[in-house]
Amino acid sequence: MEPELKEKLANPRFWGGLLFLLIVLLSLWYAASLVNQWLQDKQKVPLQNVIVSGQLTHVDLMDVEEVIRLGQPFSFFYLDVDKAHKDVESLPWVYQASIRKEWPDTLKVYIIEQQAEASWNGDMLINQFGETFAPEPPFDSSLPMLFGPGGGELAALQGFKAMQGLLQNSNLEIAELFLSERYAWNIKLDNGISLSLGRTEFIDRLQRFIDVYPLLKKNEKTVAYVDLRYDTGLAVGWLEDALSKQ
Repeated sequence: MEPELKEKLANPRFWGGLLFLLIVLLSLWYAASLVNQWLQDKQKVPLQNVIVSGQLTHVDLMDVEEVIRLGQPFSFFYLDVDKAHKDVESLPWVYQASIRKEWPDTLKVYIIEQQAEASWNGDMLINQFGETFAPEPPFDSSLPMLFGPGGGELAALQGFKAMQGLLQNSNLEIAELFLSERYAWNIKLDNGISLSLGRTEFIDRLQRFIDVYPLLKKNEKTVAYVDLRYDTGLAVGWLEDALSKQ
């Protein structure tokens, strides 16, 4: 052992300084532990208020607060905002959410709600962006019903809007729309008439129906369906004829 080190170890002042350093470090550790316990104690720094805002029709405020508090500490400091944000956006009627803490005991949540444009395949809804979401049924019975293959949601919604806009001046509405696996279009109007429009030029074919519809209404028979899958012309099926064949 070197003489200088041996002399230092034999010096009581060295050991006193080392002991003092250890006491300081232990004191800091103990103080940090107390602060940590204090911050986690919901009675000391509790999350008292969850304030939810936004134009909400379907989102239940109690559901929002419950999903935030579920599995989270009630401490204002230790509540995980990222987890709360993810949990809120998992609610079926929430399209987008933003969350921030506000000292000393408040969490503010702003929600953009899903806007249902139509039902999809009877068990989901489609929002304004052609995205599906799945709230608990029953759904609004006034929503148009769209049916189609997976991945066809946006095409079905865009086709529906284009055709509904065309029908508007004729006081007709689409009650049901069917998009086949091969993307052939079939619709059922609110007056019960079914239209077969095929895969291509379905807007032009729908316009052909609109042009001839006033003449069809003058017929004593009731129209059951109109097949427009022709380059020119159309085929009409009458309800009375269909019933007589049964």
